[in-house]
Amino acid sequence: MTKRCIYCKQEIDENSVIDFCQRCGIGVWGEKMFKAIVESMEGAKQDGNLFQGSITDKAMNPKGK
Repeated sequence: MTKRCIYCKQEIDENSVIDFCQRCGIGVWGEKMFKAIVESMEGAKQDGNLFQGSITDKAMNPKGK
């Protein structure tokens, strides 16, 4: 299953930490805020905070939580 932008349905990278494409993200929040959102989400992914409550797939959850 491919991942798609929640706004325009364009295909996006399966490993993207956000559910919208760059064009729509900038259009909705502006360039500076979009960049801040992406950086924050990437930091949360590295810290393992995007997988809270996940107990089934340790490969997707690097901390094994």
